[in-house]
Amino acid sequence: MSITEMLGIQYPIFSGAMMRIATHELVGAVSEAGGLGVLGSAGLTADQLRTEIRATRQLTDKPFGINLMLQMKNCPELAQVIIDEGVKVVTTGAGNPTSYIPPLHAAGIKVIPVIASVHHAHKMVAAGADAVVAEGQESGGHIGQTSTMALLPQVVDAVDIPVIGAGGVGDGRSIAAMFALGAQGVQCGTIFLTAEECPVPASYKQRVLAASDTDTIVTGRSQRDPVRALTNPMLTQYLQLEQTNAPVAELHALADGSFAKAVEDGDMEHGTPMAGEVAGMMTTIRPVKEIITDLFSQAQEVVTQLKIE
Repeated sequence: MSITEMLGIQYPIFSGAMMRIATHELVGAVSEAGGLGVLGSAGLTADQLRTEIRATRQLTDKPFGINLMLQMKNCPELAQVIIDEGVKVVTTGAGNPTSYIPPLHAAGIKVIPVIASVHHAHKMVAAGADAVVAEGQESGGHIGQTSTMALLPQVVDAVDIPVIGAGGVGDGRSIAAMFALGAQGVQCGTIFLTAEECPVPASYKQRVLAASDTDTIVTGRSQRDPVRALTNPMLTQYLQLEQTNAPVAELHALADGSFAKAVEDGDMEHGTPMAGEVAGMMTTIRPVKEIITDLFSQAQEVVTQLKIE
C-alpha cells in the first residue's frame, strides 16, 4: 500500500513539525492542499494542543498529523489528547516511541517515527511502526550525522515498511531524487517557511529568501545535540565558544531563549532561525497550495525528461 493510500492524502508530502511554527495556520493549509500537515506539539500543554487540533479542523476536513517530541515531560498527556480528538497520524522524534505505539495503534492511529540511522529504523520496525521518516543532516533544526543521499537508500534497503525522505527538498528535482532513492514520499520544512500561511515573522521569511547555499551553521555537536540554522553573529559566536570548550553555562547564557527570539520576535541577529541547506534555493513567498502543486508538477517533468544512457 502506498503512503498516500495508507494516510488518505493526495500528494505524498508531509510538512515538518517545526516547533512553534507548524501551527494550525500552516498545517491546515498543507492538508487542504492535499499533503499531510503535521502539527508540532512540543512546548504545548494538553489544552493548547486540543485547541490547535480543533483550529486545524476549522481549516480542513482532510487528514493531518501530530508530532510527539518524546523528550517533552507531558508526552503522555499529549498522546491522550491525540487519541481523544481522533487524529489518525502521529510522527515522533527525540526519543523512543515504543511504549506509545500500542495505545496509539489501538486507537487506529498510524505511527511514523523520524529516524536518522539504519539502526534506529530497525528498532522502529521491531516496535511496530507503520512507516519511518529518514531525515538527513541537510535538514534544518535538530539533525543526525548522515546525509540524505547516503541515508535514504540504506534505510529503504533495510526495512519493509514505507520510507519518507527528508532533508534537502527544494524543488521538483529533489522530489524526483527522493523517489529514485526509494522513498514513497517526502517531508519538507524549509520550503514551507516561505509559505504565505507560515506564521513566522516577515523578517524570518526574508532571511530564508536571502540565504546562500553556504548560509547555514551547525551548533551543538559538542553536546551531542546538533542544530542547523541560518548563520548570524550570535550563532557564530556560539560555535567559536563551543570549539574552544567553553563552559556549558556560558553557552546557555548566550543562546537560551534564542529560538523564541527568532520565531516570535523575528530577531535574526540574536535568534536561532532554524532552516535547512536548501534555504539558498528559496526565492519567493507563495501559498502552500502553489508550493505543493509546483513541486510535484516539476518532479513529473524531471522524470519524463530524465535520460540515462
